[in-house]
Amino acid sequence: MSGSMDMSVLFPTAGSTGQSSLLDALYGTGRSKKAYSATPLIALRNAEKNEAKLIATTAKDPAVARDVAAFRKAVAAAKTPADLLKDPRALKVLLTANGLAEFTAATALATRALLSNTKDKTSLVNRLTDTRWKPVAQIFDFATKGMAIIRDPKTMNTLVNAYAEVSWRKSLESTTPGLSNALGFRSQAATVKSVLQILGDPVLRDVITTGLGIPKQIAFQNLTTQEKAISSRLDIAKLKDKHFVDTLTQQYLLNKADEARAADSQASFDQLASKAAGLVV
Repeated sequence: MSGSMDMSVLFPTAGSTGQSSLLDALYGTGRSKKAYSATPLIALRNAEKNEAKLIATTAKDPAVARDVAAFRKAVAAAKTPADLLKDPRALKVLLTANGLAEFTAATALATRALLSNTKDKTSLVNRLTDTRWKPVAQIFDFATKGMAIIRDPKTMNTLVNAYAEVSWRKSLESTTPGLSNALGFRSQAATVKSVLQILGDPVLRDVITTGLGIPKQIAFQNLTTQEKAISSRLDIAKLKDKHFVDTLTQQYLLNKADEARAADSQASFDQLASKAAGLVV
């Protein structure tokens, strides 16, 4: 989808009703003096600078090490891919390493999708709207190659490293909302080819819609409306521009910080309201 980006979304004027702009946040102008700090941007820079060291440290974490050991054991013991996917810890590592952690409990869906023959247009993996499943099914090719690919030492090492990386990224969320998705977005932004790809990938969708200030309620609209909401604000080709990706990522983090503060304020208000109600006789 083409169309030039509406830069007022990233840099709204001081009188706009939208969220504060990145320029305001960085240079302390307009409304954002009270709203923002540079903490999310510093966290992003530190995470990227120290990524290799921090991932290596995470790999040594006892919980992560136990999961990896269980995964290796399961891969060695499984006679078929179906056997492997029946093991909860093996499925957890496999899905998490491939960016599908939220489906760990959806055993039936994960098994059917990963065992699908990607060359069969009627197979489940070719009918899912979530665009993340098909590349994973293609890589391991369980349907025609069985356990051969996943047992390759290089594949195993890649999976183990990816699991440690995802585990590290998740840990970042406790201090910097959105940082995990921001890192994921930056690593794949240049590969985005369509708005449908954005809508089908939760990470891309969250970063791009939040960064552009598109209301979350758009998810309840039909697909055509969702596509238009993004394509009217974003030129896909610009995702290959490092400076543009930097700017959009930073705006996303600032907006996520704003959302987190708003949620905290609402939670505090609700707590106070609840206590006040208890005083009423």
